Amino acid sequence: MEKELRFSYDREADILDVSVGDEQEAGSQELEDDFFVRILPGTKEIVGLSILNFEKWFKDKKGTKSVPVSAKFELVAA
Repeated sequence: MEKELRFSYDREADILDVSVGDEQEAGSQELEDDFFVRILPGTKEIVGLSILNFEKWFKDKKGTKSVPVSAKFELVAA
């Protein structure tokens, strides 16, 4: 089943949120400081991620981060 990536940014809280498909109730797991994945209960299926203090991590163009998550992406016609 195809799912869209949905991005939202709360400037006041400085949180970037990425959802895979529609938002779902899920548990959170912190991968490292300020980087969380949302996982469906009882599975390893990632349904989103959140980055706290987003501007702190990415305010300069050299800021990069890697997280141990794999994904397959395809471009679909809009």
